[in-house]
Order: sequence, then structure tokens, then C-alpha cells
Amino acid sequence: MQVRAKHKLCRRIGSCIWGMPKCPANRDRAYPAGQHGKNKQKKLSTYGDLLLEKQKLKTYYCISEKQLKIAYEKAKKGKSQTDEKLLNSLEFRLTSVIFRAGFAPTIFAAKQFVTHRHVKVNGRVVNKGSFIVRPGMQLTIEAQKSPSIVQTVKGLSAEVPPYMEIDRDNCKITVLRMPVAGEVPCAIEVMKVIEYYAR
Repeated sequence: MQVRAKHKLCRRIGSCIWGMPKCPANRDRAYPAGQHGKNKQKKLSTYGDLLLEKQKLKTYYCISEKQLKIAYEKAKKGKSQTDEKLLNSLEFRLTSVIFRAGFAPTIFAAKQFVTHRHVKVNGRVVNKGSFIVRPGMQLTIEAQKSPSIVQTVKGLSAEVPPYMEIDRDNCKITVLRMPVAGEVPCAIEVMKVIEYYAR
């Protein structure tokens, strides 16, 4: 997938979903793409606002509509806050953990690392991005099998959330615990996504 295609939604909303400085949305026109982009934009309806937030969440975590709907159905069960459970389930997908720890430059690269079998969880290769990482699990990237990826990892830097511990020299990530409210660095209004599906 080309860079501009990945950032199509960013162009539409006028800012990068992932906060990347090189996103085309940061340097392109000050108005949305398309022949009517310069025209005054109508205010979104309530449904349109909820739909946009759902699209942002889906794009942010690089998942399909079906995957997001399944995550929502699981999150609404039980007594805890549905929005917190949904966000945590998406945040602890294997691809999300790799990206959040700063071991991949983009969520798309993290997904590629996983599907190409470069990531181990507790010593076993896992090639499914939807795999849910639990507290206490350790993720590693093998230096002998993936020397170029290891060099990429060592050259990156990121603000690691407090519920993770990383050893960049040895390409290891340890999930310490579940996050508490406000610790997940995601600016998307997840409650609007819950409202969208509850309609």
C-alpha cells in the first residue's frame, strides 16, 4: 500500500491519525482532497461524526470492519466500561504492541514484521497480528533471522507507555500490566465508536 493511500483519511480530516510528521496531510492543501475540497464544508451530522470516529479507530489500528465489530461485541460483555475494554483489546493486539513500543516505524510495518514471522512471543513464533498479548508475556525479534529489522529497531525511538518495558539492545518487549485510564496514548474518542455500534 502506498504512503498516500495509507494517509487518505488523514487528508480528509486535515491531520495525521498517528501524529507522524511526514504524513502528507501535514504538508498538502489546507482543505480536503477532491474537486469540491475548497468549498465550505458542511458540519457533520451526529451519525457522520460517529462514523468518522469509527473510521479513525479502524485506520489507527490497521484492522478491518469485521475485526473491529468482533472486538466491540466482546468488549460490551461484562460489567467493566465498554470503551476501556475495547481500547485495551485493540492496544494489546500483537501489531499494536510492536508499534507502541517503538519497534516499528508504522503500524503497517509492525503488521509486516508479524506476518513475515519475525516476532516471537515467549519464545514461540506468532504470525497473527490479532494475537492478544497478556501481561507478563515477552516479545522478541531474533537478531540472526532478522538483522535488517533489528537495525531498524535500534535506530528508532518512541515514548514507551508505562505498562511496557523495552530492551532495545536485545530487541525485547515485556508487557508489565494492563493500562489504567488515560495511559493509552490514543486521541480517538472511543466512546463515539461505542455509540455508533449501539445505534
